[in-house]
Amino acid sequence: MMYSKSQVHTFRGAEHDFAYLVPSGGIVALDGISTEVLKRLEDQPMSRERLIVELVESGYSYAEAAECVDELQEVRAIQDGPAVYEPSQALPEDFPLQSIVLNVTNQCNLSCSYCYEFGEDKIATPDGKKKFMDMETAKASVDYLLDESGDRPSVHITFFGGETLMNFPLMKQVVIYAREEATKRERKVEFSLTTNATLLSEAIVDFLVEHGIGVTVSMDGTREMQDKFRIFSNGKGSYDIIKPKVKNLISKHRARPVGARVTMTSGAMDVRAIYDHLKGELGFHEVAFAPVTTSPDRLYSIGEPGMGRVLEQFSDLADEYLAYALRGEHHGFSNVSDTLAELHQGVNKSLPCGAGLGMVGVGPSGDIAPCHRFVDSDEHAIGHISEGIDKEKRADFLGRGNVDTKYDCHSCWARPLCAGGCHHEAFVRYGDTGHANLHYCDWIRQWTHKCLEIYGAIAEKNPAFLQHFEERKTA
Repeated sequence: MMYSKSQVHTFRGAEHDFAYLVPSGGIVALDGISTEVLKRLEDQPMSRERLIVELVESGYSYAEAAECVDELQEVRAIQDGPAVYEPSQALPEDFPLQSIVLNVTNQCNLSCSYCYEFGEDKIATPDGKKKFMDMETAKASVDYLLDESGDRPSVHITFFGGETLMNFPLMKQVVIYAREEATKRERKVEFSLTTNATLLSEAIVDFLVEHGIGVTVSMDGTREMQDKFRIFSNGKGSYDIIKPKVKNLISKHRARPVGARVTMTSGAMDVRAIYDHLKGELGFHEVAFAPVTTSPDRLYSIGEPGMGRVLEQFSDLADEYLAYALRGEHHGFSNVSDTLAELHQGVNKSLPCGAGLGMVGVGPSGDIAPCHRFVDSDEHAIGHISEGIDKEKRADFLGRGNVDTKYDCHSCWARPLCAGGCHHEAFVRYGDTGHANLHYCDWIRQWTHKCLEIYGAIAEKNPAFLQHFEERKTA
């Protein structure tokens, strides 16, 4: 029996060593002897007998050494034979829907040049299709979600666009209809929406508050950053219009805290300034950052040096998150919260997200797409709401997106959380939804390592804080 180190990534949280177990997505604390075992197997395999002898020579008892080796094998930190890629768990043939994204319109009152839907890198083909979803299509979508969600006690509907609130009258009808239909089936339905906030009237805010609808505002930071690309067709910036509307929404919507979603571009890269403005000055509960999805030659694209600076700023803000967590306080940097939640839950993905599996997007015409980012793209449609999902098209999409087919990922320790990255990003960059997002690999590994260090420090110094991520899982 020759032991070798499995796919394991070691890290340090505060004063203790930990191991991230890639095959399972688990995290274990390491003591001195287990750390030594992993170090000894770093470069070459060893027999069980030789490994135990060397540990005894280092001062450990035979019983301690044998017990440690057996425990490390049990958690799959070490194994008999060389480390090999373990295929992901097979997906079930029928996976019940959890959520549906209704693109209630493909129109928008802004002209953001970086828009993935209708900007320079658009993949949508909306010509000849409906611009606004009608109630017949919306009802069919709600019915489909309830019919195809199996025995799930609760389902979720997200309203999206274009600019979602351009079809607010339909949205109101859908909320009422979906609640009534869910009640008939003794089910629950929750709602959320994404908006650019330009149309947030008092009446709309009151409706959102009354019905407990979660809201994410797409906003890129200070006036200068927001008005760089988030502009109207006449070139006028949107910041001064949305600022008072956002503050009004945040002041009223207490049941469902309001979050901001930042699209990072070459014109909006100052993470600290953006966070401080959106969280500290405007009062958003959480702020999420995502680099713009685009071809690398666009003026607003963030190149490799820029992403390095972003990582440095992310890390600084993550350290602040840790300080808050150790005091048991909320911090609004959701990029950390989301990653910690997945680490705590032992997530081990075969697919980057739930697109085409537990979640689908529906366009104004009724076409079904794997997610909202592919809505209105003929090439990526996987069905129509009147007929349901084409199982062959969905199987093809999921098969190409599975991490098992992405050979570059098989040797990567960060794959349990990444699984190769966003399908849409892959298509824009490489023309293939199943291509690994290789341009982000180093960045993802460094960011995941940082979050692991934070997780380890919290687990060591304030483990009660991790209960938040249990609540996040069941919310």
